[in-house]
Amino acid sequence: MEPRVDDLGARRPARTSMSWIRRALSSSVGQKYVVAASGLCLIGFLVTHLGGNLLIFSKDGAAFDSYAHTLESNPLLPLAEVGLGLLFVVHIAMAVRVSFQNREARSQGYAVRASLGRRTIASGSMLVTGLVVLVFLVVHLYDFRVGKLLVDPQPSLAGLVKSRLATPLGAGIYLVGVAALSLHIRHAFRSAFQSLGANHPHLNPLLEKAAIAAAILFGLGFASFPIVFLMSGGGA
Repeated sequence: MEPRVDDLGARRPARTSMSWIRRALSSSVGQKYVVAASGLCLIGFLVTHLGGNLLIFSKDGAAFDSYAHTLESNPLLPLAEVGLGLLFVVHIAMAVRVSFQNREARSQGYAVRASLGRRTIASGSMLVTGLVVLVFLVVHLYDFRVGKLLVDPQPSLAGLVKSRLATPLGAGIYLVGVAALSLHIRHAFRSAFQSLGANHPHLNPLLEKAAIAAAILFGLGFASFPIVFLMSGGGA
Protein backbone atom coordinates (compact mmCIF):
# COMPACT_ATOMS: atom_id res chain seq x y z
CA MET A 1 0.00 0.00 0.00
CA GLU A 2 2.90 2.39 0.64
CA PRO A 3 3.82 2.86 -3.04
CA ARG A 4 0.24 3.80 -3.81
CA VAL A 5 0.29 6.39 -1.03
CA ASP A 6 3.56 7.76 -2.43
CA ASP A 7 2.11 7.82 -5.93
CA LEU A 8 -0.91 9.73 -4.72
CA GLY A 9 1.35 12.08 -2.82
CA ALA A 10 3.46 12.64 -5.91
CA ARG A 11 0.40 13.47 -7.96
CA ARG A 12 -1.19 15.76 -5.37
CA PRO A 13 0.97 18.89 -6.11
CA ALA A 14 0.08 18.79 -9.83
CA ARG A 15 -3.60 18.38 -9.05
CA THR A 16 -3.43 21.15 -6.47
CA SER A 17 -1.70 23.42 -8.98
CA MET A 18 -4.32 22.77 -11.67
CA SER A 19 -7.08 23.32 -9.11
CA TRP A 20 -5.57 26.66 -8.12
CA ILE A 21 -5.43 27.75 -11.78
CA ARG A 22 -9.06 26.75 -12.31
CA ARG A 23 -10.17 28.65 -9.21
CA ALA A 24 -8.18 31.71 -10.27
CA LEU A 25 -9.65 31.74 -13.79
CA SER A 26 -13.18 31.17 -12.50
CA SER A 27 -13.00 34.20 -10.19
CA SER A 28 -13.74 37.72 -11.41
CA VAL A 29 -10.43 38.98 -10.03
CA GLY A 30 -8.44 36.26 -11.80
CA GLN A 31 -10.25 36.92 -15.07
CA LYS A 32 -9.50 40.65 -14.82
CA TYR A 33 -5.81 39.82 -14.28
CA VAL A 34 -5.83 37.76 -17.47
CA VAL A 35 -7.61 40.51 -19.43
CA ALA A 36 -5.15 43.12 -18.14
CA ALA A 37 -1.98 41.07 -18.72
CA SER A 38 -3.03 39.88 -22.19
CA GLY A 39 -4.09 43.42 -23.11
CA LEU A 40 -0.70 44.87 -22.17
CA CYS A 41 1.01 42.12 -24.19
CA LEU A 42 -1.13 43.05 -27.20
CA ILE A 43 -0.19 46.71 -26.76
CA GLY A 44 3.45 45.62 -26.82
CA PHE A 45 2.75 43.84 -30.10
CA LEU A 46 1.14 47.01 -31.49
CA VAL A 47 4.31 48.97 -30.69
CA THR A 48 6.46 46.61 -32.78
CA HIS A 49 3.79 46.34 -35.48
CA LEU A 50 3.54 50.11 -35.86
CA GLY A 51 7.33 50.47 -35.89
CA GLY A 52 7.63 47.94 -38.69
CA ASN A 53 4.75 49.45 -40.66
CA LEU A 54 6.32 52.92 -40.59
CA LEU A 55 9.07 51.52 -42.83
CA ILE A 56 6.57 51.69 -45.68
CA PHE A 57 7.27 55.43 -45.89
CA SER A 58 10.84 54.66 -46.95
CA LYS A 59 11.78 55.11 -50.60
CA ASP A 60 9.58 52.85 -52.76
CA GLY A 61 8.70 50.83 -49.64
CA ALA A 62 11.85 48.74 -50.11
CA ALA A 63 12.67 48.71 -46.39
CA PHE A 64 9.11 47.61 -45.59
CA ASP A 65 9.27 44.76 -48.13
CA SER A 66 12.63 43.69 -46.71
CA TYR A 67 11.18 43.74 -43.20
CA ALA A 68 8.17 41.69 -44.33
CA HIS A 69 10.41 39.19 -46.15
CA THR A 70 12.55 38.76 -43.01
CA LEU A 71 9.46 37.94 -40.98
CA GLU A 72 7.96 35.59 -43.57
CA SER A 73 11.21 33.66 -44.01
CA ASN A 74 11.56 33.09 -40.27
CA PRO A 75 10.62 29.44 -39.52
CA LEU A 76 9.26 30.52 -36.12
CA LEU A 77 6.70 32.87 -37.69
CA PRO A 78 3.84 30.28 -37.77
CA LEU A 79 4.44 29.54 -34.08
CA ALA A 80 4.46 33.25 -33.26
CA GLU A 81 1.23 33.76 -35.23
CA VAL A 82 -0.48 30.90 -33.39
CA GLY A 83 0.68 32.33 -30.05
CA LEU A 84 -0.56 35.79 -30.99
CA GLY A 85 -3.87 34.35 -32.16
CA LEU A 86 -4.33 32.51 -28.87
CA LEU A 87 -3.51 35.71 -26.99
CA PHE A 88 -6.24 37.53 -28.91
CA VAL A 89 -8.75 34.73 -28.26
CA VAL A 90 -7.99 34.60 -24.52
CA HIS A 91 -8.18 38.40 -24.21
CA ILE A 92 -11.47 38.64 -26.09
CA ALA A 93 -13.11 35.66 -24.36
CA MET A 94 -12.16 36.83 -20.87
CA ALA A 95 -13.08 40.46 -21.59
CA VAL A 96 -16.54 39.49 -22.85
CA ARG A 97 -17.05 37.21 -19.86
CA VAL A 98 -16.05 39.91 -17.38
CA SER A 99 -18.27 42.44 -19.15
CA PHE A 100 -21.35 40.22 -18.90
CA GLN A 101 -20.59 39.31 -15.30
CA ASN A 102 -20.41 43.01 -14.39
CA ARG A 103 -23.74 43.64 -16.08
CA GLU A 104 -25.34 40.78 -14.15
CA ALA A 105 -23.84 41.90 -10.86
CA ARG A 106 -24.76 45.58 -11.04
CA SER A 107 -23.39 46.48 -7.63
CA GLN A 108 -19.95 45.12 -8.56
CA GLY A 109 -20.05 46.95 -11.89
CA TYR A 110 -20.83 50.26 -10.20
CA ALA A 111 -18.00 49.75 -7.73
CA VAL A 112 -15.53 49.19 -10.54
CA ARG A 113 -16.70 52.26 -12.44
CA ALA A 114 -16.54 54.38 -9.29
CA SER A 115 -12.95 53.34 -8.68
CA LEU A 116 -12.02 54.20 -12.26
CA GLY A 117 -13.43 57.70 -11.99
CA ARG A 118 -16.03 59.42 -14.15
CA ARG A 119 -17.55 57.50 -17.02
CA THR A 120 -16.13 58.39 -20.44
CA ILE A 121 -16.96 57.49 -24.03
CA ALA A 122 -13.95 55.17 -24.05
CA SER A 123 -14.92 53.34 -20.85
CA GLY A 124 -18.57 53.05 -21.85
CA SER A 125 -17.85 51.58 -25.28
CA MET A 126 -15.15 49.02 -24.47
CA LEU A 127 -17.15 46.01 -25.65
CA VAL A 128 -18.28 47.76 -28.84
CA THR A 129 -14.83 49.09 -29.76
CA GLY A 130 -13.31 45.69 -28.98
CA LEU A 131 -15.71 43.96 -31.37
CA VAL A 132 -15.07 46.60 -34.06
CA VAL A 133 -11.33 46.02 -33.70
CA LEU A 134 -11.92 42.26 -34.01
CA VAL A 135 -13.85 42.69 -37.27
CA PHE A 136 -11.19 45.10 -38.55
CA LEU A 137 -8.49 42.56 -37.69
CA VAL A 138 -10.21 39.89 -39.79
CA VAL A 139 -10.50 42.29 -42.75
CA HIS A 140 -6.91 43.44 -42.25
CA LEU A 141 -5.56 39.88 -42.29
CA TYR A 142 -7.59 39.02 -45.37
CA ASP A 143 -6.37 42.12 -47.24
CA PHE A 144 -2.68 41.93 -46.45
CA ARG A 145 -2.01 38.33 -45.40
CA VAL A 146 -4.45 36.02 -47.15
CA GLY A 147 -5.00 38.37 -50.10
CA LYS A 148 -1.30 38.37 -50.94
CA LEU A 149 -1.20 34.57 -51.03
CA LEU A 150 -4.13 34.46 -53.46
CA VAL A 151 -2.27 36.48 -56.09
CA ASP A 152 0.24 34.80 -58.39
CA PRO A 153 2.91 36.01 -58.74
CA GLN A 154 2.83 37.45 -55.25
CA PRO A 155 3.00 41.25 -55.36
CA SER A 156 5.12 43.58 -53.28
CA LEU A 157 3.45 43.89 -49.88
CA ALA A 158 4.22 47.62 -49.83
CA GLY A 159 2.51 48.01 -53.20
CA LEU A 160 -0.47 45.96 -52.04
CA VAL A 161 -0.89 48.08 -48.88
CA LYS A 162 -0.56 51.35 -50.79
CA SER A 163 -3.04 50.38 -53.50
CA ARG A 164 -5.58 49.12 -50.95
CA LEU A 165 -5.38 52.20 -48.72
CA ALA A 166 -5.46 54.55 -51.70
CA THR A 167 -9.13 53.63 -52.26
CA PRO A 168 -11.87 55.42 -50.27
CA LEU A 169 -13.31 52.08 -49.11
CA GLY A 170 -9.98 50.67 -47.97
CA ALA A 171 -8.95 53.90 -46.26
CA GLY A 172 -12.39 54.28 -44.64
CA ILE A 173 -12.37 50.75 -43.17
CA TYR A 174 -8.84 51.27 -41.88
CA LEU A 175 -9.68 54.63 -40.27
CA VAL A 176 -12.78 53.22 -38.54
CA GLY A 177 -10.67 50.37 -37.16
CA VAL A 178 -7.97 52.79 -35.98
CA ALA A 179 -10.55 55.05 -34.28
CA ALA A 180 -12.01 52.06 -32.42
CA LEU A 181 -8.52 50.88 -31.45
CA SER A 182 -7.58 54.30 -30.08
CA LEU A 183 -10.76 54.55 -28.00
CA HIS A 184 -10.22 51.02 -26.72
CA ILE A 185 -6.62 51.70 -25.71
CA ARG A 186 -7.61 55.02 -24.10
CA HIS A 187 -9.46 53.15 -21.35
CA ALA A 188 -7.82 49.72 -21.51
CA PHE A 189 -4.30 51.00 -20.84
CA ARG A 190 -5.29 52.69 -17.57
CA SER A 191 -7.70 49.94 -16.54
CA ALA A 192 -5.08 47.21 -17.09
CA PHE A 193 -2.64 48.76 -14.65
CA GLN A 194 -5.36 49.25 -12.06
CA SER A 195 -6.46 45.61 -12.40
CA LEU A 196 -2.85 44.55 -11.79
CA GLY A 197 -2.69 46.61 -8.59
CA ALA A 198 -1.16 49.89 -9.79
CA ASN A 199 -3.59 52.19 -8.03
CA HIS A 200 -2.12 55.08 -6.03
CA PRO A 201 -3.09 58.78 -5.80
CA HIS A 202 0.37 59.85 -6.97
CA LEU A 203 0.58 57.26 -9.74
CA ASN A 204 -2.95 57.47 -11.15
CA PRO A 205 -2.59 60.90 -12.84
CA LEU A 206 0.58 59.69 -14.60
CA LEU A 207 -1.14 56.54 -15.82
CA GLU A 208 -4.10 58.61 -16.99
CA LYS A 209 -1.81 60.85 -19.04
CA ALA A 210 0.08 57.81 -20.36
CA ALA A 211 -3.22 56.26 -21.49
CA ILE A 212 -4.17 59.42 -23.38
CA ALA A 213 -0.69 59.64 -24.93
CA ALA A 214 -0.79 55.98 -26.00
CA ALA A 215 -4.22 56.40 -27.61
CA ILE A 216 -3.08 59.51 -29.50
CA LEU A 217 0.23 58.01 -30.65
CA PHE A 218 -1.35 54.77 -31.88
CA GLY A 219 -4.21 56.68 -33.48
CA LEU A 220 -1.99 59.12 -35.35
CA GLY A 221 0.56 56.45 -36.22
CA PHE A 222 -1.84 53.95 -37.76
CA ALA A 223 -4.10 56.63 -39.27
CA SER A 224 -1.13 58.12 -41.13
CA PHE A 225 -1.11 55.20 -43.60
CA PRO A 226 -4.61 55.57 -45.11
CA ILE A 227 -4.44 59.37 -44.96
CA VAL A 228 -1.12 59.62 -46.80
CA PHE A 229 -1.88 56.96 -49.41
CA LEU A 230 -5.43 58.18 -50.05
CA MET A 231 -4.21 61.75 -50.58
CA SER A 232 -1.29 60.67 -52.77
CA GLY A 233 -3.18 58.06 -54.74
CA GLY A 234 -0.90 55.33 -53.38
CA GLY A 235 2.21 56.93 -54.76
CA ALA A 236 3.88 57.98 -51.49
